[in-house]
Amino acid sequence: MEKENNMEQDILVEAEALFLEKGFNMATTTEIAKRVGCNQALVHYYYRTKEKLFEAIFYKKLHVFISTFGQVDQRDLSFEDKLIHKIESHFDVLFENQKLPFMVLSEMIINPERRKSFKAMLSENSIVFSQFVSDFEKEIQAGRIRKVSPIDILFNALALNLSVFIMKPLTMELLGLHEEGFNDFAMNRKKENVKAVLNSLKP
Repeated sequence: MEKENNMEQDILVEAEALFLEKGFNMATTTEIAKRVGCNQALVHYYYRTKEKLFEAIFYKKLHVFISTFGQVDQRDLSFEDKLIHKIESHFDVLFENQKLPFMVLSEMIINPERRKSFKAMLSENSIVFSQFVSDFEKEIQAGRIRKVSPIDILFNALALNLSVFIMKPLTMELLGLHEEGFNDFAMNRKKENVKAVLNSLKP
């Protein structure tokens, strides 16, 4: 039984690595089986189809993708400090999962069902977003930030963070960076992204 559980987990691990590397369309169960060291029939035994195997991974990763902006921050911090924490936490998740943006966004673009799932997950976090909007409007009324849509600010933060990793191959090529050099570049971008968002809020 333990051996079966290990095999099922091994398939999931190798499938995740392959889907992150190639995306859903380019990955095959044949290649997954080859990486695991089993036959293709065993992959289908545990997960039935490539679609079901992908879904087992995709929705877990999608949750990771949006979780940092969907967490309630109950600490006694200023609005600015809470916003900084959200931006930095989101960046850190992407930094630890650098191929995640490509996989998630690719699926969002080509698969309407994935977009519906994403929308449903956002709806589950509507209370958190409502709290963010409420805090945001209080900051505007107090004159601490300029009058701007909170949606625009969230989009700016997301776009700035995502672009670092979506553009990674091009950035490394143009700047002649190795992996370590890119990581240093990325951590500097993290600081600049926070500053860019905060500067955009100044009255």
